[in-house]
Parts: sequence; C-alpha cells; structure tokens
Amino acid sequence: MSEKLSAKRPLYPVLGFAVSVFILAFGIITAESENCILFLAGVWLLFTAYGYWRSCFAVVPVAVLMCAFLAGITYAVSHDLLSAMAAVNRIFAVCVAVIPGLAMSPVILVRNMTALKLPKIIILGFMITFNFIPLLKVEIKRVREAMKTRGAGSVFSLQIFYRAFLIPLIMRLVNISDTLALSVETRGFTAQGEHTVYKTVKLSARDIIFLLLLIAGAVLAVAL
Repeated sequence: MSEKLSAKRPLYPVLGFAVSVFILAFGIITAESENCILFLAGVWLLFTAYGYWRSCFAVVPVAVLMCAFLAGITYAVSHDLLSAMAAVNRIFAVCVAVIPGLAMSPVILVRNMTALKLPKIIILGFMITFNFIPLLKVEIKRVREAMKTRGAGSVFSLQIFYRAFLIPLIMRLVNISDTLALSVETRGFTAQGEHTVYKTVKLSARDIIFLLLLIAGAVLAVAL
C-alpha cells in the first residue's frame, strides 16, 4: 500500500481483497490455458480504466523481469513451451492480483474495517503497521548514511553488518515502535471502547459492475 500508487476512487476494500484472491486463484488454476494470459491482460486493462493506472504500470517492470526469468528457467529445465507459458501466467496473476492492495489507501481500509465491526485489536495492529513500514525505510536510509559518515565500511561484511547496521537499526526500531503505539493510543485508537467512522465506505454500483465484468471475463476465458 502506497500513497503514491493510490487510486482516487478505489474499489470497496473488502471487494478489492476478494478480487485479488479470485485473480490469483484463477491464474494458478488455469495457468496452462492459452486464455489465461488474455484474461489477466483484460483485468489489467480493467484496473487501468478504473483509475488504478499508477499501480498497473508500477507492476509492469516486475512482471516482465520475473516472467522472463522464470519462463527461461522452466524452459531450460523442461524444454516444454506449455510449462514455460504456465510459469508466465502464474507470475502475471500474482502481479495483477497485488494491484488493488498497492493502490488501497490505509485510511480507507481502516474505515472499512471499523464499519464492519472487526476486532479493534486487529484494526489497531493494521494502523501501527501502516505507519511503521514507511518509517522502516527512512530508518534504514539513516543508518546507512551514518555508516558512510563514520566510514564503517561495506555492509556486506558480516561483522560490519551486525555491529554497524543491524544493532543500531533494531534499537531505533524498538524506540519507534513504542512511540507509534503510544501515538495511536493517545489519538483515541484503543482496543476498548466504541469507535466512530468519520466517512463511511460503502459498496457502490461501480464496484458491482467491476465484479460482474471480472466474472464475465473469467467465464469467457474458461468457455472459449
């Protein structure tokens, strides 16, 4: 999940997760079918039309590299084009399935989880995780910069990695995790008590149309 990749009008969060699971399962089950790649390409275009173009284009380089790598290895081992095609379909299915998750705003997901009356401890854990991941990237960068400033040497050295990188990073993360937990609780997000939703996330006709188009595409891919 990234703010840079988020869509302005994402799908209903629960539907987005269900769609991801369906795409992944369909891609794995029908990987040896020639129509699988057509279905996945159609879903990619559908996501693009629904405003997920940032996430759609973000997964393209990863999909191309992974598909080429695994297809090459599979063909080199089996000498079977069908097996190589199946490997491509499986990797492509994974890349397409992650698109809703990449474009989903953490705020919208938390609102949806709260409206669905999920256990508050789960919602609280999600909120801390969402804030922790961006901070983790920043702290790794700061520790690396501190190593360069002190002339600690290469991080690929086991002793340097342990003493100059891993230990400082762990100490900083422990302090940050405590601060994040306190920060979330002081803002009223506790495991007890009632929570209200500022802006309710509702299932819309747009979401239903997306689901119907997805199911129709899957049926055509299997029937043809």
